[in-house]
Amino acid sequence: MRIDAALAWAISELEGTESPSVDAKVLLANALNQSQTYLFTWPDKQLTEQQTEVFKRMVFRRGQGEPVAYITGSRDFWTLTLATSPHTLIPRPDTEVLVEQVLSWISKRSDNAPSSLSLCDLGTGTGAIALALASELPNSRVVGVDFLNDAVELALCNAKSNGITNASFVQSDWFAGLSGQTFDVIVSNPPYIEIADPHLDKGDVRFEPKSALTSGVDGLDDIKRIISQAPAFLNEGGLIAFEHGFDQGDAVRALLAKAGFKAPYTVKDYGGNDRVTLATM
Repeated sequence: MRIDAALAWAISELEGTESPSVDAKVLLANALNQSQTYLFTWPDKQLTEQQTEVFKRMVFRRGQGEPVAYITGSRDFWTLTLATSPHTLIPRPDTEVLVEQVLSWISKRSDNAPSSLSLCDLGTGTGAIALALASELPNSRVVGVDFLNDAVELALCNAKSNGITNASFVQSDWFAGLSGQTFDVIVSNPPYIEIADPHLDKGDVRFEPKSALTSGVDGLDDIKRIISQAPAFLNEGGLIAFEHGFDQGDAVRALLAKAGFKAPYTVKDYGGNDRVTLATM
């Protein structure tokens, strides 16, 4: 089977899914261990029998709804390529808004703060947020925590594979394992979906761990817990920043204000939805 024929076949097989053409290219490039540019440069190249079999299995799995990131075992985030696992949430483009906003806040600080900052990423998963921040702030110290040891091990592997040495990862139930530590920035993409949300039975999220997605009846249980504990771990004038649901901006700002955080504000994601809320101590 030629590359162009393989792509056409896969697109046909994936018809009716969210992005058949994009997924077909990603899967074929992965099966061939080549870039997507290679697919268009050499459309007449023949796949070996082994490559054909691997690709067909990938397309079948995608047709069953399994996320591409779990099939290929990786996902690009920020400037990094991260290994993925069914134990962790798949990094998404909208989460880059959270990284952008934290970096923007740091760049605008006018209090003669030292160039070396301490940052904490709660619920780090693949390590995406922690590693993106660490890559942009090489003189700073970044700590990522996750309740699951599998996630901690994955984040450590991602740090090593991306050559990032100023990020460390520990197993912790939110702040429980961080006694005595304080940070200039606390950032989190915690579970924030309502436990009865019907969308949990649709699309890629069917395959992702529910513990990384849901948080009580209103989706705010973990955010409330983090906000209540954060003052003991955040330096004076420090930043706290959350990713949250598109309809939770008002609630998160109210929770932050009630807990004594200053000037909470919400930023929209690339789709124009409320997605990130920030405040200072």
